[in-house]
Amino acid sequence: MIRLGAVYLLAGLMFAGFALFSGLDRSNPKRWGNTAFWALVALSFLAGDRLGDLGNGVLVLGLALLAGLGFLGRSHPETTTPGERMATAERYGNRLFVPALVLPLVVALGVLVLKPVQIGGVPLMDPKQATLISLALAVVAAVATALLLLRQPPAAAVQEGRRLVDTVSWAALLPQFLAALGAVFALAGVGKEIGGLVTDYLPVDTRFAAVSVYCVGMAAFTMLMGNAFAAFPVLTGGVAIPILVGHFGGNPAVIASIGMLSGFCGTLMTPLAANFNLVPPALLEIPDRYAVIKAQIPTALLMLIVNTVLMYVLAFR
Repeated sequence: MIRLGAVYLLAGLMFAGFALFSGLDRSNPKRWGNTAFWALVALSFLAGDRLGDLGNGVLVLGLALLAGLGFLGRSHPETTTPGERMATAERYGNRLFVPALVLPLVVALGVLVLKPVQIGGVPLMDPKQATLISLALAVVAAVATALLLLRQPPAAAVQEGRRLVDTVSWAALLPQFLAALGAVFALAGVGKEIGGLVTDYLPVDTRFAAVSVYCVGMAAFTMLMGNAFAAFPVLTGGVAIPILVGHFGGNPAVIASIGMLSGFCGTLMTPLAANFNLVPPALLEIPDRYAVIKAQIPTALLMLIVNTVLMYVLAFR
């Protein structure tokens, strides 16, 4: 059976490749800082379950020190010139979109076709993690397709990946860290405390008021945390489950899915989601570093209103 460990192994090998090529990059004056940083990330994926809580805690502190003390630098691996890229685009035309189209096709194939497959009564892949495993297979298939289509060596994929993560830097790990922070908050009982504050100080005696508090709270808490995955266990455990599900009898699947989408509305409006909202202006050299956020706010507010109405209408049938 293919389990989630195979995905961790694949991710760990990728980051190990980034660390290796960073160490070989003499053009980067901070190459050893980059090497150490990505090597620690690789170690967390490859052996995190063997390090224990203390070992992983020390590893995270090492990552924070390397990033916080300025040991990371941007690499400039050899790549094609703008003229060469333009010539390649003209040569291949719309075929350049083939690797991108491979991703959703392989994910759909994995979830719809491979997930039910059993060999000797044993599922081919872990049914609970079928989507993530299918996504990992899709990434491998897309990279292989791109290398064959463009006739590039395998090292090109690692080098381009290293160039991208060095540009994004530590912000590339924000979703993982913030999701872990949400789990920590949930275990610490923050959700119960927020639930108590909500019931004490906010009007949740009507269904619409409770729905509004949950949806707006998801967006607001996401803006503070920087990631909806961090806000979700806190607000869902403190508001959605005891009030919307327990008291008003709402459908937990509908409430959870729309609640997460409400959190994503907050992601669109916060600079704490640096990998989404601050990195793109830096990559595109936009003078206003908050230009992406300003452009997204109207859509985010409109979607938040729509989510509130949808939850009120669909979750309590």
